[in-house]
Amino acid sequence: MTAAPIDPIDFELFKNAIFSIADEMALTVFRTTYSAVLKDNMDYSTGFADGDGRLAAQGLTLPGHLGSTPTALEAIMRHYAEDMAPGDVFIMNDPFDGGMHLPDIFIFKPLYHAGERLAFACTVCHHTDVGGRVAGSNASDSTEIYAEGLRIAPMKLYDKGVLNKTIITFIEKNVRVPVMVMGDLRAQLAACHIAEQQFAEIVAKWGPATTKRMLAETIDYSERLTRAALRELPDGEWSFEDWIDDDGIDVGKPIRLFVTLRKTGDHMVVDWTGTGPQVRGAINNTLSYTKSASYTGVRSVLPQGIPNNEGVFRAIEVICPPGTVGHGVLPAACAARGLTGFRMVDCMYGALAMMLPDKVKAAGDGGNSGISIGGYDKNRKPFVYVEFTCGAWGARPWADGLNGNSHMFANQSCPSAEVIEAEQPVSVLAYEFVPDKSGAGKFRGGVPFRRAYRFNEEAGQLSVRSDRKTHRPFGLYGGSPGEPSENHLNPHGENRPLPSKVTMDITKGTVFQHTHPGGGGWGDPLDRDPAKVLSDVRNEYISPACAEADYGVVVDTRTWTIDTAATRERQAAIRSGRGWRDLPKVQRQDPIPRAAAAPAKAAE
Repeated sequence: MTAAPIDPIDFELFKNAIFSIADEMALTVFRTTYSAVLKDNMDYSTGFADGDGRLAAQGLTLPGHLGSTPTALEAIMRHYAEDMAPGDVFIMNDPFDGGMHLPDIFIFKPLYHAGERLAFACTVCHHTDVGGRVAGSNASDSTEIYAEGLRIAPMKLYDKGVLNKTIITFIEKNVRVPVMVMGDLRAQLAACHIAEQQFAEIVAKWGPATTKRMLAETIDYSERLTRAALRELPDGEWSFEDWIDDDGIDVGKPIRLFVTLRKTGDHMVVDWTGTGPQVRGAINNTLSYTKSASYTGVRSVLPQGIPNNEGVFRAIEVICPPGTVGHGVLPAACAARGLTGFRMVDCMYGALAMMLPDKVKAAGDGGNSGISIGGYDKNRKPFVYVEFTCGAWGARPWADGLNGNSHMFANQSCPSAEVIEAEQPVSVLAYEFVPDKSGAGKFRGGVPFRRAYRFNEEAGQLSVRSDRKTHRPFGLYGGSPGEPSENHLNPHGENRPLPSKVTMDITKGTVFQHTHPGGGGWGDPLDRDPAKVLSDVRNEYISPACAEADYGVVVDTRTWTIDTAATRERQAAIRSGRGWRDLPKVQRQDPIPRAAAAPAKAAE
């Protein structure tokens, strides 16, 4: 017997109710969590899945977890599909059995009605510390997973409502800041409890049979929208290559990222074959995180109204060979795998820019930089500060890149200096935009910022994960690459340059300063509106010297006007004196040759 069609008004109400549950879960974590990396950085995600573990809704949190929650749920279903009961709660973080990296701990709670499993509440949070050799458990210079902290296989944290005290005690005794970790785990449990309550109201309203049917329809609905949107995109194949500076162990040895997009009809293949082999340093991705980066890249060129769930993923096939930096295998270290994930999204932009030149931005800062500071105070009480900050977007085909803004893959906030200083033995000495770092173009790359931190305890340890120091953020269609990142120790004293990835001991008064790379530019800098160049000089985003050198715009700083005659002369000299093929190699990081036809102008 064929089921009656789903009423479209009922479906719209149901769909939004499910999405609201995922968002309310996210707000619950935000309101109840302990650590700064969650309540200030917001490095967590929430989701809601059907009874078979298929993701139906994602909260307004990290795109970086888009493809990771389904993989984690697959692991739970593989181990426990026939061993679940009301009151069960599952915990896991094992990167080689469904997880991403050890600080990201998943909590799943199956939701039941009259003994039937109808859904799952899903949370994943980056925890301040999960043990291991370095405070924060996020060092980029670990060389195997066994040095990075507690590896939690999929297991039951609660069995029919009874807490497994062995698991919770084992976690508590092996982390540096157990109060924070336990508090954050309770925040995840609280979010699952909220989901359980609200889902019970939905089942009471629509009944279990209709609820199951509309959960499945929510996923199918996203698949239909995704495939319809893909059909509107051009068919073809496009490849792009980018490079990570190094892994922090084999310093100066670049790591290749290579992606090929193949789009036919309503199906997209994202193929990472050609990406470099897995490395000794801790920047190896799990396949699930590579899927997240791939989905985020494709999702960025699709219509906004498509719900984020497993239906989207059905239309996008991701390939990445095992044993590569995008798909590490045991004993690959992966604590700092976020770096590779972010860079993969930028690599996706390079390929997508050939497919859709009027829709895709240039490379941004390469993703967030991770800074961890840990140690013990005079009473031997441990402290751990973990921060992830993003600096700038690449320029868009219709507008400048965003300044000081989170990467699209992260959707994270930047912890405030006041909160840091109130909670940690750290003073923030600088938090400011840096001029002359953004890539020049018809549309300028985003302006990055620098932060300087003074350590106030007697002794501690600093761990830094950053990149784009030697391989700069690429520009598009004649835009210049952004300027590189910088790390310095004691910038107003010895001003010692540091590598992009470092773990080192520090003492009281040590100042560490990190400067993000600038976003890449889009289009020929000489085509930029001189009035915008003047505005950038007045806002101290670029200097008068940069305005003249990169844009050929001469600014009279006494009157804050453009010297029109001098500008015309300077730009003519630049045009006559430069040939695209004669530019330094670093200025030619375009996936499209300059000679290619310019894309159609996008609407302002």
